[in-house]
Amino acid sequence: MRIGLISDTHGLLRPEALAFLQGCAHIVHGGDIGGPHILEELSAIAPLTVVRGNNDVGDWASELPETETVVLGGVRIRAIHDLAQLAQLALDPAQVVQAVVSGHSHKPLAQVREGVLYINPGSAGPRRFRLPISIGELRIEGGAITPRIVTLV
Repeated sequence: MRIGLISDTHGLLRPEALAFLQGCAHIVHGGDIGGPHILEELSAIAPLTVVRGNNDVGDWASELPETETVVLGGVRIRAIHDLAQLAQLALDPAQVVQAVVSGHSHKPLAQVREGVLYINPGSAGPRRFRLPISIGELRIEGGAITPRIVTLV
């Protein structure tokens, strides 16, 4: 199963990002979406799990959750925009996750800590500082997770 990961689009959905996400079974957006048109375009490709980022404001964003957990390919994945908020949440210990997808920093990262994969696909939207424009994916096979981050431009 191929899960597309995207974050920090800030209203810009690049053609390279759309091309990369084609064929995904599911897409997770780590927040700072930038407008409902982004959600419409992504949900036309695959089912979508999305969380609200600190820049997602207005009526269109008010109903978006701050954190969301989804089970895909037998793997429990939590999405949250800012990892710093994860420690502040009162999470049910029974809700153990194998992966956490985030955004906010615009810095791509894939790191395993205490048996949990933390992955930030970076920013697929407007360039910030000298950080890359990037996107990611999770390949799930037999309960094993293989992360990949790809620089787009």
